[in-house]
Amino acid sequence: MPGARYDHTINFPGFAQIFSISKSFYSRLNVCKGMKAKSLQLLLLTFFISFTSLDNAKAQPAGKEIVVGDAMPAFSLTDQNGKTFNSADYVGKSYLVIYFYPKDESMVCTKEACRFRDIFNDFTKAGAKVIGINAGTVASHKAFADHYKLPFILLSDPGNVVYHKFGVKNTMFMTGRETFVIDPKGKVVFAYTAMMQGKKHADDALAFIRAHKK
Repeated sequence: MPGARYDHTINFPGFAQIFSISKSFYSRLNVCKGMKAKSLQLLLLTFFISFTSLDNAKAQPAGKEIVVGDAMPAFSLTDQNGKTFNSADYVGKSYLVIYFYPKDESMVCTKEACRFRDIFNDFTKAGAKVIGINAGTVASHKAFADHYKLPFILLSDPGNVVYHKFGVKNTMFMTGRETFVIDPKGKVVFAYTAMMQGKKHADDALAFIRAHKK
């Protein structure tokens, strides 16, 4: 079966550049008076702290990059309901759409998850099971799924062990965003990387399955 890998990674500025920009912005804000300036400062500070969080980018060393044609790495993780998910149980039964995302409730990750939700029935009709993975806790995934009524599996990957088994790369100091389609034989047939285009992960994965399903 023909496969494809698409990489739309954006090169972000380095930490030093971000710090320099933020410092300059703070200096300009200090010239302003009143609550408006304070509100802007608080907003920027909140964004900066969130953006520079290193928690999910730590732990295991990067693994070998998975390419189209490779076998899916075997793994076992806990889902948002506390149940164990074993990848081997699904080989030979259906397509798997496995998407790695940086953080529950973050802007792009929420848009991505909601797009998978909105076309979830289309994936089901195409014979595919959707699975989201990141290093968030089971409780975090449960809250995220309940908040947005996500009908698919979210797996907790402590230490990013499975993340690195799939060879997903960090973007600057954040964990990456990558989607894989696994065929019923357990082979990777599609891979897509795009840090800021969350919705496109779902759309392109579905389009690929529809175009190549026998």
